[in-house]
Amino acid sequence: MRTNLNKIQRCPGCGNFLIHLALKQALAELKIPTHKTVIVTGIGCNSKMSQYMEGYGAETLHGRGIPFATGVKLANPDLTVISVSGDGDSYGIGLGHLLHAARRNLPFVHITCDNENYALTTGQASATTPLGVKTKSTPEGNPVPPLHPVHLVETAGCSFVKSVIDKDMKTLKETIVQAIQHSGFAHINVQQACPSWKRW
Repeated sequence: MRTNLNKIQRCPGCGNFLIHLALKQALAELKIPTHKTVIVTGIGCNSKMSQYMEGYGAETLHGRGIPFATGVKLANPDLTVISVSGDGDSYGIGLGHLLHAARRNLPFVHITCDNENYALTTGQASATTPLGVKTKSTPEGNPVPPLHPVHLVETAGCSFVKSVIDKDMKTLKETIVQAIQHSGFAHINVQQACPSWKRW
C-alpha cells in the first residue's frame, strides 16, 4: 500500500488537478479506508494519479486499465476499485474493454479524463477530437467525426453513466460519490481542460 506520495507533476491549469481533488474528496466523504481502495490507471497524463493518492494502485498498459480493474474487483469484491484513464486510453485503444465492462456491469468505477487529445504525446488527435480541429497529427484539420462516448457506453448497457466538466467541482465530487455507491459498473466522462494542447 502506497503511503509515501510522489510529488504531483502536471502542466499548469491541467484539469487532472481538479479530477484528482474531487476523487480524494469523494473517498473522504464516504470514509473509505485507504487499505480498501485501489486506483488503476492506464497510460496518459492522468496515469500517475495512483501515485498521488494513499492506498493501493497500479499503472497498467495503454488501454488496459479496465481489464486490470476487473481482475482486482473479481479477486476481492470488498475493495473499492476505481479505474482512471484518458480519452485515448478509454475511447481509443481501450474502447473494447470499456464496452464489455459496461455489458458485464461489475461494480467498479471508471473515470475518463477527456481532454479531446493525446496530451502526453503533445497534442495529437484522439477519438473525441472535434471534426476539423488542427492538431499535430491532423495539421489540415481532423477529418474524422468524434465519438460520443456517453451515448456509446449507454448503448452498451452501462447502468450509470454521466458526463461532467472538471471546473464544476461540486457536481464532479457528487458524481464520483454516486458512482462509488452504485451497485454496478459506473462510467464518468469528465470534460477537462488542457491548456498546453487543447486550443479549441
